[in-house]
Amino acid sequence: MLPWESPLAGRLDRCTVVSELLRDNPLGDPHERPLWVYVPPGYDEGDERYPTVYVIQGYGGHVGMWTNRSPFRQPFVETADAVFASGAPGCVVVFVDAWTSYGGSQFVDSPGTGRYHSYLCDEIVPWVDEHYRTIPDRESRAISGKSSGGFGAMITPMLRPDVFGALATHAGDALYELCYLADFGKAARALRGYDHDIQRWWADFTGRTAFTKPEDMVLLSVLGVAACFSAGEDGTPELPFDPVTGAPLPEVWQRWLDWDPVRMVPGHAEAIRSLRAVWIDAGRSDEYYLDLGAEAFRAKIAEAGIPGERVHFELFDAGHGGIDYRYPLSLAWLAERVAR
Repeated sequence: MLPWESPLAGRLDRCTVVSELLRDNPLGDPHERPLWVYVPPGYDEGDERYPTVYVIQGYGGHVGMWTNRSPFRQPFVETADAVFASGAPGCVVVFVDAWTSYGGSQFVDSPGTGRYHSYLCDEIVPWVDEHYRTIPDRESRAISGKSSGGFGAMITPMLRPDVFGALATHAGDALYELCYLADFGKAARALRGYDHDIQRWWADFTGRTAFTKPEDMVLLSVLGVAACFSAGEDGTPELPFDPVTGAPLPEVWQRWLDWDPVRMVPGHAEAIRSLRAVWIDAGRSDEYYLDLGAEAFRAKIAEAGIPGERVHFELFDAGHGGIDYRYPLSLAWLAERVAR
């Protein structure tokens, strides 16, 4: 694996989409957003229509990171291209940007961040179908992501089965009593230095140029996810724990639990049963216990009645980070299923 960019067998278009749904969003984030669209080898040589796979990112991710290059590791744009160059059924692959000033949107509609779920489903998908030769049908449309992106991939077909008919989740946020609760105590300890006021930390953080303090990541995570899951009507994020003790605040914490994919499945069983394909994986040593969340999600969708042959479940030897080598595996698997 050479450390330089290599030519693609397909083509990557770097586009810009003007979103009316994100215009005047609560954080003042741009409503003109980058959108990368990959077309497979042969796309420009005929009039064939293609299935689509939408790819969304983990917390703190933005679309430009898809071309980040590490030693001895190719970026996903190139490994995705290799999937299709090697003979997998061709797909249009769409790399969606849902960045916010807090680092992410969790791909939900929220008064604290903006209408990112509607942006994805009601603006990005129609835009792609209009500008590319896609098969504009949920049976030929999948969504894939890791971590917070895996969460978005799990909930979006449940909420919008008219749009997406397949998914892949890599270590997606699930089973919240394990993946989130441990951070509440860490955040409360960190807030001692800010008079237990996370907005004082935010003012300090935004006055700097980078992550420079050990508490930054955990406080950004709890503040950003609170803006997505438990913002007040005026958009102010409400923390789900007491900032002095770290103890969960039941009413606010319940609002987070309502977004747990494991807990969402029973209320969306019909949508789950309609899915053509579900890929679930996670590292056995995931630091957020998302391997256990993956187990719980698999069990719940089985209870909902999805046939087992439509589900791929796998645990592998890894933690939460550095698992991007899994993405082309699920992409190839999805391509075979949405092409049928």
